[in-house]
Amino acid sequence: MTGIERLETIARHHGFTDFKWIDPKAIIVSQWVRMKCEYGCSNYGRIASCPPNTPTVEECRRFFAEYDTGMVFHFQQAIKDTRKRRAWSAKVNVGLSKVERDVFLAGYPKAFMLFQGACRLCAECVAARAECKKPDLSRPTPEAMAVDVFATVRQLGYPIEVLTDRSDQMNRYGFLMVE
Repeated sequence: MTGIERLETIARHHGFTDFKWIDPKAIIVSQWVRMKCEYGCSNYGRIASCPPNTPTVEECRRFFAEYDTGMVFHFQQAIKDTRKRRAWSAKVNVGLSKVERDVFLAGYPKAFMLFQGACRLCAECVAARAECKKPDLSRPTPEAMAVDVFATVRQLGYPIEVLTDRSDQMNRYGFLMVE
């Protein structure tokens, strides 16, 4: 089994079948994404894995430049109820953290996951990274790392649109940096 086949087997073992490979250097990192976090997202300063607790935009660029292989995981779901949507997101993120761990144990020490939505691993998140209750599992979102998810996933042929109604189908994306 090749390395790629082994990684795909790990993803499928955890129930993730909709994914594509990406060269992390093709990930589009943009300042406007960070501005949208700071001036438009209610999680800003309230979740330990969200800005301002994340690297600067330039540090994010350098982070992705250190990788040659990555995976993008696609999730489609339509959940109008906020509480149910958060529970679904937390469940997906737990699975993604297991994928990261198994990829690490398969011999990829640089494995690092970016969750498809805010961490949500705890019922109540703390604002300070130093006070995080699950620092070994908590991960930032691609947006928290200044990733222009719209432009990046469109390069891969994935769908994504601005949602105008909470009942619209979401297209969310997790990113695994492999090596």
